[in-house]
Amino acid sequence: MRFPRSSGILLHPTCLPGPHGIGEFGSEAFTFVDFLKYAGQKLWQVLPLNPTGYGDSPFQSFSAHAGNPLLISLEKLREQGILEASDFRNEPEFPEDHVEFGSVIPWKTSLLKKAAQRFLSDNSKKRAFDEFCAANAGWLPEFALFMACKEEQGGVAWNRWTAEIANRRPAALAAARERLRDSVCAIQYWQFEFFRQWQALRTHAHQAGIRIVGDIPIYVALDSADVWTNPQYFCLTPQGEPLVIAGVPPDYFSATGQCWGNPIYRWDRLREDGYRWWIERYRAATNLYDAVRIDHFRGFEAHWEIPGNETTAINGRWVKGPGAELFAVLEREFGELPIIAENLGVITPEVEAIRDRFHFPGMAILQFAFGKDPQGPSFRPHNYSRELAAYTGTHDNDTTVGWWNSSGENDSTRTPEDVAKERTFARAYLDLKNDEPIHWRLIRGVESSVADLAIIPLQDVLGLGAEARMNLPGTSSGNWRWRFQHGALHPELAKRMNEMVQIYDRSGHTYVQQ
Repeated sequence: MRFPRSSGILLHPTCLPGPHGIGEFGSEAFTFVDFLKYAGQKLWQVLPLNPTGYGDSPFQSFSAHAGNPLLISLEKLREQGILEASDFRNEPEFPEDHVEFGSVIPWKTSLLKKAAQRFLSDNSKKRAFDEFCAANAGWLPEFALFMACKEEQGGVAWNRWTAEIANRRPAALAAARERLRDSVCAIQYWQFEFFRQWQALRTHAHQAGIRIVGDIPIYVALDSADVWTNPQYFCLTPQGEPLVIAGVPPDYFSATGQCWGNPIYRWDRLREDGYRWWIERYRAATNLYDAVRIDHFRGFEAHWEIPGNETTAINGRWVKGPGAELFAVLEREFGELPIIAENLGVITPEVEAIRDRFHFPGMAILQFAFGKDPQGPSFRPHNYSRELAAYTGTHDNDTTVGWWNSSGENDSTRTPEDVAKERTFARAYLDLKNDEPIHWRLIRGVESSVADLAIIPLQDVLGLGAEARMNLPGTSSGNWRWRFQHGALHPELAKRMNEMVQIYDRSGHTYVQQ
């Protein structure tokens, strides 16, 4: 699909400011959309909005269909009268600049349980809820049962549950549904409220001329309702352990590669069923987003398969995937596919042929244009094509200021000598002058390019350093925590971004200070 020439900002909703320890779908989210409008932006790109599991990562979710209840706005629940001021009396003092998941999760979950109890006890409010449950009967009951069983089993992964439930014996499942009825209903209510609030925010974005770009990770987490309910589609032992796991070989991000731990698909079984599981997964994405970035797109052509007992990605091998066949099936089902293909890493002509066939824009990361990354030349703006999404950096990169100020001393992929060469080349290529900060020079580089899409992480718009990095690939803790501060989105930032998209024909609005 050919995207219109436009500009957008990458920000996950957990990064929004607010009083309750984590970004939510409340007033700050609506304020952010207004900022995008006045900044002339047409796209808001988010990370997966699904419930987070291992490492609090949006890419390790308990479900490919469900929404993350931590994003539900408590402010909105108070406005509905479902929560009261007294419920917040013992709220912890949360930091404003990052998410402390260890304290946010138990406190917010306790309030969400209270909200569910009150909502479900009022029959006058349940008609819309019942309609939501009926419309989502294909995934919601099993997801809710999965999460209720997980809580009952002490939070451990499903393949560590009692055998009768782990193996989905009908009698055990029926007994669990009865025994955990209240928990199952509460979890279903949280999904109802998540989607109700998200769709209100999405509608506000549409009214502002902004479309939401979401994210579909190629893999799902082992500890997920998806694997528990459909083990036949994954390479597992009879005990539910992964025979092989996903990752990528050594690359720019990590000298030992990345060992993600996700189970790998049984593509033969998926094909036999007409890729119905993937059709429903993509349908779930269309209920959340207007377009999607598919993470690790190259894995559909061939994936890096690692033995299940390995802890690094070094001893993997390339194994063929479904290729273009899967996207042809999706295209027949949904028509034109608004997909951005994350084609980073070891990319072959076969991968690019699939992308070209369906006109999926690839990605170019300007931070990678000046070093020793093999794709570096293709990331330089003079080599861009129009069917491309150009970024200063992504959620996996350091911020532009952090990247520029890095010495390379604690970097496993760049030595101080590499950094010095990279900086010298970047200064020459960008014609960097002392009067323009590095983050604005890179923003200008992607905005002025021929790439149809220019997407900037908010950290770069704000000019923040390494302290605002979202994720460090290859690490399992301390990620996904950053939040920006209330008041950071001041009018001058919107004005500067708006002027840039006007100059480079990416459309926009005239900003009028409120």
